[in-house]
Order: sequence, then structure tokens, then C-alpha cells
Amino acid sequence: QVQLVESGGGLVQAGGSLRLSCAASGRTFRSYGMGWFRQAPGKEREFVASINWSGDSTYYADSVKGRFTISRDNAKNTVYLQLNSLKPEDTAVYYCAARSYAGGISTGITSYDNWGQGTQVTVSS
Repeated sequence: QVQLVESGGGLVQAGGSLRLSCAASGRTFRSYGMGWFRQAPGKEREFVASINWSGDSTYYADSVKGRFTISRDNAKNTVYLQLNSLKPEDTAVYYCAARSYAGGISTGITSYDNWGQGTQVTVSS
């Protein structure tokens, strides 16, 4: 079991930027595929971005492509999500997730077996 702790959320104006961090416990972090998801009030949790174990493969939801960047530092057991050109519709709780049994990327919620507690991102217009 891996524990994930997100940070970096907050309130920002439209067009602004934030960087979310997700710190993971465990010595085998470098073997995990990682992802970011988000959930807005009254909506289902949705895929945002995913990165493979080595960091050389990434995938994004169409809604964030070109604005968000996922990256990882295996030496620090941390995955990041850089959010640029934020829009009010990006407002949501952002969750970090890990695939402890697979190192590839995935867009499916059920592909992830460990989740963080979430960090709130609010974008004002």
C-alpha cells in the first residue's frame, strides 16, 4: 500500500497558474504508473493526466492538453501537475492516484489502486 499526499491547491484568477505536488511513500514509487484526476461539485471524477513509471510517456485529457503538464521526480517520490492558463471550469478537487501493480499510463479510474485525499483548486473569473 502506498500513501499519497497532495499539496499546492488554492484560489487563483482565470489565466493564472498553480503547481500541484503529490508525495508518495514507499521504496517502489519509481515502478508505479501515476495519474491525476479531478472532481467538480455534482460531477463524476474525471481523468486529467497520466505518466508512466519512467516519466517518458504522458497522456492528457483533451480539456487540459496544452495547458497542464504532468511530471515526476522518482528520486523525491513525487509527481507534479503544472496547471497553466487556468479557467473557471478547472475548479475541482484534484486527486493524485497510483497504479502500484503497473507502470504504464492509464485513463481509467479503476486502474488505480491508491488515492490521495485531494487538494482544492478554485479558479475565479
